[in-house]
Amino acid sequence: MGLDGVEIFTNSSASHHELRKLHTRIDLIREATEKLGGIYLYANQQGCDGDRLYYDGAALIAYNGKIVAQGSQFSLNDVEVVSATLDLQAVRAHRTYSSRRMQSVQAESYSRIVVDGVRLDGGLGDASGRHESYHQTEPFYHTPEEEIALGPACWLWDYLRRSRMSGYFLPLSGGIDSCATACIIHSMCRLVVKTAQQGDRQVIEDARRIAQEEEGSSYIPSDPREFANRIFHTCYMGTENSSPATRKRAKDLAEALGSYHVDLNMDVLVTAVRELFSMVLGFKPKYKVHGGSSAENLALQNIQARLRMVLAYMFAQLLPWTRGKYGGLLVLGSANVDESLRGYYTKYDCSAADVNPIGGVSKTDLKKFIRFAQDHFDLPILEDFLDAVPTAELEPISDTYVQSDEADMGMTYDELCVFGRLRKVEKCGPYSMYTKLVQEWGDKYSPIQIADKLKLFYTEYARNRHKMTTLTPSVHMEAYSPDDNRFDLRPFLYPTLFPFQYKKIDELAAQLQEQYERAAPTEKAKVD
Repeated sequence: MGLDGVEIFTNSSASHHELRKLHTRIDLIREATEKLGGIYLYANQQGCDGDRLYYDGAALIAYNGKIVAQGSQFSLNDVEVVSATLDLQAVRAHRTYSSRRMQSVQAESYSRIVVDGVRLDGGLGDASGRHESYHQTEPFYHTPEEEIALGPACWLWDYLRRSRMSGYFLPLSGGIDSCATACIIHSMCRLVVKTAQQGDRQVIEDARRIAQEEEGSSYIPSDPREFANRIFHTCYMGTENSSPATRKRAKDLAEALGSYHVDLNMDVLVTAVRELFSMVLGFKPKYKVHGGSSAENLALQNIQARLRMVLAYMFAQLLPWTRGKYGGLLVLGSANVDESLRGYYTKYDCSAADVNPIGGVSKTDLKKFIRFAQDHFDLPILEDFLDAVPTAELEPISDTYVQSDEADMGMTYDELCVFGRLRKVEKCGPYSMYTKLVQEWGDKYSPIQIADKLKLFYTEYARNRHKMTTLTPSVHMEAYSPDDNRFDLRPFLYPTLFPFQYKKIDELAAQLQEQYERAAPTEKAKVD
């Protein structure tokens, strides 16, 4: 089309967000317009469309390989307009070289449509004779840490307002994963406050409804902590295996973010299940540190995790009621992408939720995000999370043993991130992955050690694939997401009101009711 003289190209796109993807998108547009010349109008969808993808906007205008206007990538606005005034003659001048003319002769010709009433000026300018020139601008890119802070936050707000629920509930463990999830909610509250203060009527209206303000209220969110206390609920579910340090971190983080926090011990539930098992079968399972077998030890860990899921949904349903409000809360999961690939989690534990904001983010990127949030959100408490050793706290703590995630998995989170990228993004099988890792890790591991780590990963990955089919839907953020083979294009969130369809139903129902009432006496006579 460019060879045939088309000067303005439009792309109405629905390109979903992935970490570090915008660079590729803009490079492709700049390359195309630099080579062929022309004006490229890129309009991308923005927001949650009912599925696990976030469409990240970033509408732009490119001009002969240059970016002259760019919209925001993450915004709560439903509509955003980007404009620029450009000179079509510059497009024609850009295309005046001999090889292009030779290609144009052989190119397919497109039909022209002449529209009456359209006036094309010979140059730029309006009726007053004023001329406006364009200014080239460098593309703006968010850092990956900013993308984690903003992308899921925008998605979660759109999801919350469309699902018409009363807020979010998060089991807060005192670890870095649930901490990252809580910080994303904090980022969401900051965005809501910022947009509301700018006068966005849709955001203000949604915030009032979700916060359950009375009709006619003048409430406008002005403080992220105050707004979080209305819509964000957290809970620390401790057992005898929990440490005072994780309990304190969870409480301090909830206070810093402003969430409505509950602190409880659930030992009575765990004991009840153990006693029931002992009463029925005559065996009392013990932890490994107390002389139990591996099977007993794993079962006792899993029952704690699964009971937390049951408690999470009960509290999510009833917490608003205890505060004099109506409706329920959406339960948030907090299992990262690497743990899911490794299968290092309990099926149907507290990672089983309504949605998981970090399910497509690696542990490595989450740590960088926490460091970013500590500085940019003014949350010094996050330093404690960064220094803490990741642990599930499902086994008794002793002087000689403290449970560690990386020790249990037999590999570090950084290594898991590498395995995930090579497996999916670079499409490596076990052998080709090994040949790459020998070169990458040869300075710190022997070939046998690398082989052992790789075989352990693939063995656990294959053995735990059944867990992938029950994963909580996560906001898509990485190309090596664990649910890459079961992506369902049907949304899992539908609007609850269907206004257009309901209106048509009401209109038809009114017509049919009128016909029914006119025919009613005749029908009654037949019965008599």
